[in-house]
Amino acid sequence: QVQLVESGGGSVQAGGSLRLSCAASGFTYSTYSMAWFRQAPGKEREGVAGITRIGTTNYADSVKGRFTISKDNANNILYLQMNSLKPEDTAMYYCAAGQLLYWTNWGLAHLYKYWGQGTQVTVSS
Repeated sequence: QVQLVESGGGSVQAGGSLRLSCAASGFTYSTYSMAWFRQAPGKEREGVAGITRIGTTNYADSVKGRFTISKDNANNILYLQMNSLKPEDTAMYYCAAGQLLYWTNWGLAHLYKYWGQGTQVTVSS
């Protein structure tokens, strides 16, 4: 049974930091690219950061220089370190796994096969 379980969300003031984790199981983690998406109320789900099987990373322009995606292949865990958080970062954050043919499409949600249930991040001003 495939599972992606996010944790680490919470409420923080602007300028603060959070570290999200996503524990993966039930599929061959090392053969999948991974990504973090977020969705705020009334908005579309957007790609935040992605990482390929070999560690190539991509970020949305809105989080470059503030967020860092990484993964622990030994333990099948995906991370998102979020620094200098802003109120506009408030959203439900999801991790996703997919086998993308073209990595340039990393931010397209429909290309990912497996999804977690999400963890809420709320940033107050």
